[in-house]
Amino acid sequence: MPKATVVNMTGAKVGEVELSDAIFGIEPNVAVVHEVVKNHLANCRQGTQSALTRAEVSGGGIKPWRQKGTGRARQGSTRAPQWTHGGIVFAPKPRSYRYSVNKKVRRLALKSALSAKAAEGNVIVVDGLNLDEIKTKTMKSFLDNLGAGKAVVVTPEVNENVVLSARNIPGVVTTTAKILSVYDIVNAKQFIVDKAALAVIEEVFA
Repeated sequence: MPKATVVNMTGAKVGEVELSDAIFGIEPNVAVVHEVVKNHLANCRQGTQSALTRAEVSGGGIKPWRQKGTGRARQGSTRAPQWTHGGIVFAPKPRSYRYSVNKKVRRLALKSALSAKAAEGNVIVVDGLNLDEIKTKTMKSFLDNLGAGKAVVVTPEVNENVVLSARNIPGVVTTTAKILSVYDIVNAKQFIVDKAALAVIEEVFA
């Protein structure tokens, strides 16, 4: 059964906790994680790119020269794609890149990402992750004491003091236990989770 270090808000180690085998102890499925991360990035795309086809470019209504007798290649419009200021061939148009992934695939990817973090020793459990006030300096000091770089910080419910204290720290993402993102976990180095949030994760995703 995998284990994780338990620390307090000063970053000092206060014990160890056993992690659920069903969530933190499976063999990571790299292909599934890749599929879910790719889906996440596709769903983040705005899809607002746009260019003009030859039918939409202004001008080009007159034939530039007669069909035969000039020695030049025949041309019907100065807005054909081979001309400067011509239209774009297969011009991109606004569209949605969204697609869905099966729920069981997403669940397996999440467990794979968490298991990989546990195997690397990058799951850190905090015994009472809470701040008395909104203070970026306090949050930064806590993360520095842990030696954390890019990290995802998980609380059981939305904790405004933690969210607002961490939002200006580069590479740090905050979330709640019930809406974990595979992309955020893979993209981070450390998975820092409140002890109460760990119980929620094991209850919801087991």
